[in-house]
Amino acid sequence: MSRPGFLLSAWPWRAGGYLLSGAVAGVFALVALVTLAAVGGVLAVILVGLPLLLLLALAGLPVGRVERHRLRLVDRDPVPDFHRTPAAPGLRSWLRTRLREQLTWRELAYTVLFAALLWPLDALVVTVALFFPLSMVATPLLMATVGGGHETKVLKQWTVTTWPTAFGVAVLGVLLLALGAYVLGVAAGARAELTRLLIADRDGDLGAKVVELSRSRVRLVDAFEAERRRIERDLHDGAQQRLVALTMTLGLARLDAPPGPLADQLAKAHDEAGQALAELRELIHGIHPKVLADYGIEAAVADAADRSVVPVDVDLRLPGRFDQAVEAAAYFVVCEALANIARHSGASRAEVRGGYTAGRLLLEVGDDGRGGADASAGSGLTGLADRVSVLDGRLSLSSPPGGPTLLRVEFPCEATELSEAADRFA
Repeated sequence: MSRPGFLLSAWPWRAGGYLLSGAVAGVFALVALVTLAAVGGVLAVILVGLPLLLLLALAGLPVGRVERHRLRLVDRDPVPDFHRTPAAPGLRSWLRTRLREQLTWRELAYTVLFAALLWPLDALVVTVALFFPLSMVATPLLMATVGGGHETKVLKQWTVTTWPTAFGVAVLGVLLLALGAYVLGVAAGARAELTRLLIADRDGDLGAKVVELSRSRVRLVDAFEAERRRIERDLHDGAQQRLVALTMTLGLARLDAPPGPLADQLAKAHDEAGQALAELRELIHGIHPKVLADYGIEAAVADAADRSVVPVDVDLRLPGRFDQAVEAAAYFVVCEALANIARHSGASRAEVRGGYTAGRLLLEVGDDGRGGADASAGSGLTGLADRVSVLDGRLSLSSPPGGPTLLRVEFPCEATELSEAADRFA
């Protein structure tokens, strides 16, 4: 409305159409409410009041749908329907879903407000800001046609008998029409904002987007873990087996070859194949170790501690298994922390402890090294923090200069099954 071309644009007419259609729709809403109340009152005598409540509760649904479509006249933002899809087909499931939704009752409240108060205000604004100025603009035409060129009435109140007065009233009507365009814009904007607040709140839209974003993030995590498992399986069953066969073939050729340059080359190739096989096995173990998939986080952390260069004390007290994505993220946090301890801390001993409390998996990795670790310095800890945050977890680091260093991570999750397999592994 602050733009210079507002009066010449379609927005004043769209605002007028929105308010005018609101007046018409409000009359229908009022008639529908009165009719439903009468029908429900008759049925209430027979079925003890339930049909009246049910009919009134569902009366807001068509009104809400119509209002969301009408908002397109004056609101550029799309207005989605936040009603949930019933879990099962059939009328019973649909009714149960609708009656349990807060939006259903908000639409009913809006319908009552619309039928009782809003549509008369819409009609009043359209009459004062649009119809009255248009009637004044048409004064010369009315005087020439209806009044026979002698006289006519302005707004059914004042009599005009001369042409200069008639044209003066028309000019005044044009000015009032320009002013009324702004009145229509303000009124339509206020009505649209009230409607969106009650039945199509932008915050509700944002909440739905946040929920969908969380769901898509979970789907991406699951897809990522499934892809990791596929790569691990393909490497284990494909490339690793071929390297084993190649190593055996080179070993046999090395035994059969006579001493000389050929035997030396075969020995070198055999050693290289053995190193490649060892590196591939380490890579497979790092992608998704079998012990983690089979026995859970306790056994996997114990295995990682056994392979650590720095001696590690493990104290984990977990009630069972967790979601695969949570277990994988927790395991790699521990492995990365132990690798950083071995490379950078100069520690003589490390400790991994953790438990499950109030629906959260807690893990702490500490060492007695020199400290001074900084997660914001572009280390691998930044990637770990991102991976933890994807699962709504939190990662914190305490590493003052001189040590000790403590890395703490927690994940909101639920224990799914008892870790008897982990106990057997231990």
